[in-house]
Amino acid sequence: MTKIITISRQFGSGGRTVGRQVAEKLGIPCYDAEIIQKIAEKSGYSKEYIEEQSESEAGGLFGSFTTADLYGYSGKLTIWANQCRIIEELAQQGPCVIVGRCADYVLKNTETELLRVFIYADEKDRIHRIVHEYGETDVKPEKRLREKDKRRKAYYEVYTDQKFGDPVNYDMCLNTSGLGIEGCVDLIEQVYKKA
Repeated sequence: MTKIITISRQFGSGGRTVGRQVAEKLGIPCYDAEIIQKIAEKSGYSKEYIEEQSESEAGGLFGSFTTADLYGYSGKLTIWANQCRIIEELAQQGPCVIVGRCADYVLKNTETELLRVFIYADEKDRIHRIVHEYGETDVKPEKRLREKDKRRKAYYEVYTDQKFGDPVNYDMCLNTSGLGIEGCVDLIEQVYKKA
């Protein structure tokens, strides 16, 4: 059975870094921005449009149905359908880490063995990370965090009908503020190898 690690994360928590480092330690692929590229190839939409629509709360599914394109589906629904197919295809190729994209939900009823991880951090550490590591200085960091959290939560909850960050949806919830990036990576690696 294929073993897949899915990483859901708060913005600025370091979840993407955790996912990449876990994959590197385990010698398996990590998929994140690569999924956007694959969606662009399958859907014909630009990467910029996909990024704009991904994690977009505007309208949710209802908005998707009311702003249909020539084929009767909105851009959001087309992107979501392609995203689900791509995630399932990646999981069928073998063990990997998938960061974000509701992968924990998309794969929950498939024949894959999942390790679903949620990464979070204290606000002050998240603010520090988005300014000093991500280089985001155009918008006040606290405002940027609130906006991104709201969008990510809305996106996840509209498409999954599950609560974003709710521990019942994950096998592990890890705080990078307390454990550090390396500590989270080590714990995920240990659990993955024991499973």
